[in-house]
This record gives sequence, C-alpha cells and structure tokens, in this order.
Amino acid sequence: MLHIDAKSSSDLRTPDWYRSATRWTQLTLVEDDPIRFDPDFWIDIFRRTHSNATCLSAGGYMAFYPSKVEHHYVSRHLGDTDPFGHLVSGARSLNMHVMARVDPHAIHQDAADAHPEWVMIDKEGNPVRHWAFPDVWVTCAYSDYNFKFMPEVLREITTNYDIDAIFANRWQGHGICYCEACKTSFHAASGRDLPQSPSVDDPSWLAWNDWRREVLTQLVVEWDAVMKAIKPHTSFIPNMGGVSLMDFNQEIIEKYCPFLCVDDQGRRGTEPVWMSGRNGKRMRATFPDRHAVLITSIGPEEVYRWKDSVTLGPEIEAWTNSGTVQGMLPWFTKFNGVVPDQRWVQPIINGFLLHEQLEPLSYDTAPTAEIAILDPTTTLRHHDMWTRKDAEAHELGFYHALVEAGLPFEMVSDAQMSAERLGQFKVLILCNSTCLSDAQADMLKAYVAGGGSLVVGFETGSRHADNSPRQTPALADLLGYKVTRPAHGPVKNTYVALSGMHPINQGFEGAERIIGGTHLVQVDALPGTEQPFLYVPPFPDLPMEEVFPREDPRGAAVIARQHEGSAGRTVYIPWNIGATFWQVLAGDHGRLIANSVRWALGKQPEVEVDVKGIVDLAVRKGTDTTIVYINNLTNPMMMKGPIRDVFPVGPVVVSIEIPQGRSVSQVRLGTSGENLSYKLADGRVRVTLISLTTLDAIQVDWS
Repeated sequence: MLHIDAKSSSDLRTPDWYRSATRWTQLTLVEDDPIRFDPDFWIDIFRRTHSNATCLSAGGYMAFYPSKVEHHYVSRHLGDTDPFGHLVSGARSLNMHVMARVDPHAIHQDAADAHPEWVMIDKEGNPVRHWAFPDVWVTCAYSDYNFKFMPEVLREITTNYDIDAIFANRWQGHGICYCEACKTSFHAASGRDLPQSPSVDDPSWLAWNDWRREVLTQLVVEWDAVMKAIKPHTSFIPNMGGVSLMDFNQEIIEKYCPFLCVDDQGRRGTEPVWMSGRNGKRMRATFPDRHAVLITSIGPEEVYRWKDSVTLGPEIEAWTNSGTVQGMLPWFTKFNGVVPDQRWVQPIINGFLLHEQLEPLSYDTAPTAEIAILDPTTTLRHHDMWTRKDAEAHELGFYHALVEAGLPFEMVSDAQMSAERLGQFKVLILCNSTCLSDAQADMLKAYVAGGGSLVVGFETGSRHADNSPRQTPALADLLGYKVTRPAHGPVKNTYVALSGMHPINQGFEGAERIIGGTHLVQVDALPGTEQPFLYVPPFPDLPMEEVFPREDPRGAAVIARQHEGSAGRTVYIPWNIGATFWQVLAGDHGRLIANSVRWALGKQPEVEVDVKGIVDLAVRKGTDTTIVYINNLTNPMMMKGPIRDVFPVGPVVVSIEIPQGRSVSQVRLGTSGENLSYKLADGRVRVTLISLTTLDAIQVDWS
C-alpha cells in the first residue's frame, strides 16, 4: 500500500489527490431524486462519517446535471436544478475529493433509434433489451457508443465540474456481442468467427478473451486522455472486482489507474465474511504499490437484488472491517438519495471511524507474511465470470483452511512472479494453478532450489499458459511423481489412508483413514519422497451391504519431499482437496491443508494466535515496528449472512517472533495507543488481549 496521509489537504486537485482519498461515500441517484431527495442530508453524512472523498452520479445512462450532449438522456425531473453540481459544491466545501460516476451499459429508445449500432446483439441476431428494465436497450461495450459518444459525456463533465476523476460502472460489456462491428473487428484481429459460448477448450473463446482485453484496455487509455486534456490531474477509474484485473493488460493498469476500485458490495449466500479482505490480498498480489477501495452496499447483496434496502448493522461493520484488516479502504454506496430507513448510518460511521483510528498504523509499514497463495491469473483469465467461480474454488478452500488455522498469509499473482517477489515468502501454495508457462515453472523450481517450499494441489502445471495440455505436468519431477491416470471425476465415497508417521498425518488420532476428494489424479511417487497418505481403492456406496473396501491402500494421495542440498520442501496433493473443502468443509481436510503448510514452513510461524474462536490475521512491518491486526470472525452466522450480533472473544494470545538482534521497546493497542503488558520467552513476545469485540491491532516497537 502506498503511504497515505488522510489529514493532508495539500494534494487537493493535484495528480496525487488519491493518496488522501481513504474513506468514500457514494450516492447513486435515481430518476426522481431531483424532486425528492435532500442533498444537505448527504453533505452532513460526509461530515459524520469523516469521509474525505465521494463518488456521485453524473451521467451515462442518465444525466443528473443539465447535459447538452445529443442523445444523453437527462432525468425528466431535473427542471432547472443540478443535483450533481450541488453535491460537488458541498463536498468541495469540506475539502473532499470528488469523483463523478457514469454508467454506459444501457440507452433509451431515442438513442437506440438514432444509433442502432450502439445496441448489443445476441447470437440469434436480435437487439438485446435490458434484462431488468425492458424499456431500454443494452449497449455494445465495444462499439462507437463507448468510443465516440461516451467521450463527449466525459468531456462535458470534466469541463464543467470541479472533479478529480470519473468512475465508470458496468462499462465492460455483458458477454459476447454479435453486432456487425464486433464480427468484423474480431475476425480482423483473430481470423476467427465469434464464439457461440464461453468454453476454455474453444480456441475462438480464448481468442475473443484476448481481443476483448485489448479493446477494453484501449478504452481506458482513450477515456483517460479525454479527461487529462482538460484537467491534467484527473483520471478515469474503471470499476472492477478482483477478477477484472484479468480483463486488461496489466501495464496499462500500472500506468493509468492510480488506485483500484473493487466492486464487491457484500457477501452472498454462504460466503464467509473474510471474502472482503481477500480482495485486498488479491489486489496487492498483482499491484503491491496500489491501494484499493472496497465498495460496500448498505443492503443485502443477493441475487434478488434488494437494491434500496438496509441489511443489519453488524453485517455492514463486519464486511467493512474485514476489508480494513487486509488493507482495503472503506467505501459505502447508497442507491437512491431518499432515505426511508436510516439504520445503516451508525454502522457506517462506526466502521469508518474505526478505520480512521487504525489508518496511521499503515504509514511507513507494508504487508508481510511467511506464507503466500499463488493467484493463478494465467489459468483464470481463460474463464468467464461464471466458470471462473468453479475454477477459484480450489483457492477458496485453501484460503479458508489457513484462516481457520490462524496462519497469516498473503497472495502473489503468477503474472507478477519474480525471484525477488517469491523470495519474500518461505512457503508458496499452488492450489490448482492448471496453466503454467515454462518460464513460470522454471522460476518455481529455482525458488525451491533456493530454499523455498511449495504446497501444490491437483492439476497444477498440467497445461501450458495458453491452456493447451502438457504431456507431463510442469512440476512433476520437482514434486516427485509420475501420472498414471489423469484427472477424473466426479467420484463418490473416496478415502485416503494414513501411512506411517509423518507431521502431515498427525492430529487424526483414532482414524485410519479420512474422506478423500471428488476428482482424482492417480500418481506413482518417485524415489526420495514420502507418502503420508495413500489412496484407498474405490468401493461402492450402495447397496449399503457392499460399502466396504476390497483392497489395501495403495498409490500416493499425498507426496512430501525434502529436497537435497536445499532447505526447500514440497508437498503434492493429487486430488481436489481445496475445492472439496470449500464445498464440504470437512475438518479433516482443513487439518491436512494446515499440516502440509506447517511442515513445508519447517519452523514455528513468525506470528501465532491462540484463541477459542476464529480470527483473521494480517501482519505489517516497518523499520522498527511489527503490527498484527486481529479481526474477530467468531459468530454463529460466520458462514451465512447477515451477521445479527457481535460475539466478543477472549483471551486472545498473540505470539510474535523477536527479530534477530532486536529487543522489545514497547507494545501498544492499535485503536487507543495504550501500552500493553507482555511476556518474553523462547525468543518470542506474548501479548494477551482479555477481550476482542470486532477489530483491533497490536503494535510492537523494536529497539
């Protein structure tokens, strides 16, 4: 994360304005707001939340200012008012930064009649009406609508209003458009016809992904240039989720996006609350020098889209705090300027003021960990937003297991791997990095040769970077196995048996075997390896009288290897343990993952926590400081939102390894700054918090 000084107003209207934009209020206006909402209520919200930046509805689908751009629909209730301008002036009176919001994903009938080429076309050749509001039309994101019309809107807003940036929502398109312009442009770029469906096995789909990436990247460049030509300090800021990083050339993000906006407004269904913090790790896995904001909705974020509602206060605070602990800057959004339900106000204030208290701890410190999960960008960029969810399940299972185990960890993108970057970690986890280039594989081998350790799952390295299959997995020799049967499944009633005595199979006392996965790779272990678990040969799950094993365990289900001439260790689990744990949450799988990581680490973790409950940890270091953030996730509703109440935990005992040659100067509580008592033993400092309600931090200063 970049150094942030939220108290400074010296960067107002300068290229560095975003450095002090650390708490955001977003208001998304609706058509009748000009005659119904109270703008002064919102200016007061800016004050009460200590927001130092705001994002306000301006135009695109609908203008909330008196636009003169042809076919730019203006709210029919606007009259002689200018709600956007009023809010901009109010924010600037508080020395806030201002970003205008545009949404170019739909147009009204008059624009569609005048420019039918702006409308998205489905594969049957039909113009696409809006799925939620059929009176309007979905735009083609790759057409002149975005490349000619929208620049006029951006130009008008930047010229006439005192803004620092323009933020675009739903600007990336909604899948494959089959208009004539898209057909022609894609064929010219690839020599192929448009794909009929998203499939990682279809070369046309892979080519379309590449083409789309180039088009959207060019759009970022052009929109940014339009604004900078008028006000050089301004920027175009695209809305994105963690996966959207894959929608652009990363060099362009590095050059044109001074900070990142993650639109992950709340958890859905059975998502755990740590998902908001995962966004922070994922952003810095690719862009460690960019800070990122987490867009949070005040309402429930479910498929039924109650967009003008309010969820419970503890849920709002938990989602915000989980982002804060992993370095995300808080941003809340309200749809509709009228406020019939104010129960969200105090929870937002609480979350924002807690962030303000903890924010100084980030000054001159950086995230750190001994363990990292490899974010498989090379693999995931072949998927669309729907199939990508299944592909990510492997990583989500490992992620949850590490949270449960109380092991601090970071993420690193395989698109940003370097010897220097990998060298920051002692253990790297490849949950299921199916696609690896030869260069990436060589870098991982060098990492192990240099003393690093790997924990590897399932089909990692079974395909080239372009998704074409490999005859031999890229890391097979390193990990010590030979494939005898490629991945197959789904299978039922599988088991893996404990074999011998090994740290990886400890903690399963009383069990001879545990449940296995649902997709398996059969392998033979090479000499010089150990097999703490073996596959139990398959047997029926019905009739019940037939549910018994016929054969003794055989074939490696876990392969552990201590590499000669190196401190490096590797663990290979040739089945989908991450995805299975994510779906089933069997405690034995979580223990197996944690045991594998601890053995690969080969030492006591630098930071450990002892608490009866579940907490999420984050560690930051400065020259003379170590900070451990502790976020309480313990709640009966942890795995199913919304959280209804807060359940404090305690005592929370944090143990931190004392750096070589250093001694403890003082230990303080992050929120209050009060001094904490501590104990020294075995080269470690132990600090006990009697009780933890939501989020706090322990700061240890070294001398």
